[in-house]
Amino acid sequence: MFSHELLYAFGLTLIAGLSTGVGSLLAFFTKRTNTKALSMVLGFSAGVMIYVSLVEILHEANRILTASMGMKRGMWVAVISFFAGIALIGVIDKLIPSIENPHEIHKVEDMDIAAGVMEKHHARKLMKMGILTAAAIAIHNFPEGIATFIAALREPKIGVAIAIAIAIHNIPEGIAVSIPIFCATGSRKKALWYSFMSGLSEPLGAILAYLFLMPVLSEELFGIMFALVAGIMVFISLDELLPTAREYGEPHLSTYGLVGGMAVMAVSLLLF
Repeated sequence: MFSHELLYAFGLTLIAGLSTGVGSLLAFFTKRTNTKALSMVLGFSAGVMIYVSLVEILHEANRILTASMGMKRGMWVAVISFFAGIALIGVIDKLIPSIENPHEIHKVEDMDIAAGVMEKHHARKLMKMGILTAAAIAIHNFPEGIATFIAALREPKIGVAIAIAIAIHNIPEGIAVSIPIFCATGSRKKALWYSFMSGLSEPLGAILAYLFLMPVLSEELFGIMFALVAGIMVFISLDELLPTAREYGEPHLSTYGLVGGMAVMAVSLLLF
């Protein structure tokens, strides 16, 4: 039987994953990309994730592990787990071929460019590109689903912050999937379907975390997972969100968004 806490954690992960569909909708129903706004919100998302990871999640991991393992050993395990999380998402990112990397910058205007490409290349190539991009996003988002689920299960307010930040960062990924598939098939329904499906790897990650981790989830393992989550979130922010935010708009806007995200997260942690 699912408890309220489990349903809440699954729900947050599902919302974060399906936000790829928002990017697909933007590609279909807007004429131009608001690059300044997107730069700000991606920077904001990075600020939320960096602040909550270093100030709250890693701190909580330290507290759990030092309480159960002793001060010195617990702190070492927390630090090692933090960098293991960075290494894990770094390896996944490295294994995704650059041509299908979902974090390449994409705009709504690329729809017209891709339509022009159709005249020179067979639609099959564009379809393949869209499917490979969707697969790359699914692989990359899998550990994000585990991270959101674990965080929401342990600290619901932190889970909300991470889910919102990941949802924002999934919007450009939805654009990346929908553009080639729409231009290959002419079907908005297919493009939207593939875009939504690519985001389902996040709730799938949550389901697998529930099936394989929950039965053995001791306090020590919870602490290790929390430190891993912190590492994953920091890497995503520094390697994906901030570079993408700077490419979409003026560099200062992403920095303003970053500071704003940190400030909002700091105040929310103090108030709630």
